[in-house]
Amino acid sequence: MDEWRNRIFCEDALDGLARIPAASVDLIIADPPYGLGKDYGNDSDKLAADAYLQWMEQWIDLALPTLKPSGSLYIFLTWRYSPEIFVMLKKRMTMINEIVWDRRVPSMGGSVRRFSSVHDTIGLFVKARDYYFDLDAVRVPYDAETKKARSRSIFVGAKWLEMGYNPKDVWSVSRLHREHRERADHPTQKPLEIVERMIKASCPPGGVVLDPFMGSGTTAVAAVRCGRQYTGFELNPDYCALIASRLQALQSAAGEAVLQDG
Repeated sequence: MDEWRNRIFCEDALDGLARIPAASVDLIIADPPYGLGKDYGNDSDKLAADAYLQWMEQWIDLALPTLKPSGSLYIFLTWRYSPEIFVMLKKRMTMINEIVWDRRVPSMGGSVRRFSSVHDTIGLFVKARDYYFDLDAVRVPYDAETKKARSRSIFVGAKWLEMGYNPKDVWSVSRLHREHRERADHPTQKPLEIVERMIKASCPPGGVVLDPFMGSGTTAVAAVRCGRQYTGFELNPDYCALIASRLQALQSAAGEAVLQDG
């Protein structure tokens, strides 16, 4: 039964994850509440520290069995809780990277008692040593000047020079400010650029991406754009409607493109 594929379930992930068959998902992208008291239209981000960490462990233990042996997990976190959660995950998986997302926040004041926080932490974890990872799909092209500077004979035909370099573990991608063309009505929406990089690198074409906290639906939109399948959960009915709207708009745009090509 594949009724769970390419569907967003408007319910608590804790209630619905059991519906996802074991070892059926290629990639989990999780952007859970950070425990900072954000307003998601409910009390999901208003737990005390101990309760928050207990809740994190609860959904993680429900989600990980859905991964295939070659599967991976990317998890967005705040620096306030990433140490504890990384330790928790290291007991269950192998950590591959700690990625720093530089949100390109402009300098506009802030606290005078500490350095301004302008990044999110992303953990990349895998189930086994032979995990799926397609570096070529996410290489960053060199500019013409760099290629010219490496035009000596020893570099001619070098794959890395033609295809680009391996993305570093600091991703400098602007947050979605209020006027950004991608921006939807969600307080912590992630950029497509980041999520698409995760999907292209860590989910094979046609594979399945699971997002336990769909929010604005960026993971589902990115999966469709990248030729993958998706599934996931969202507790807030308003966000479920937003996701449906974004997916419908994507489908309509694809239909218009087909008509134009025809």
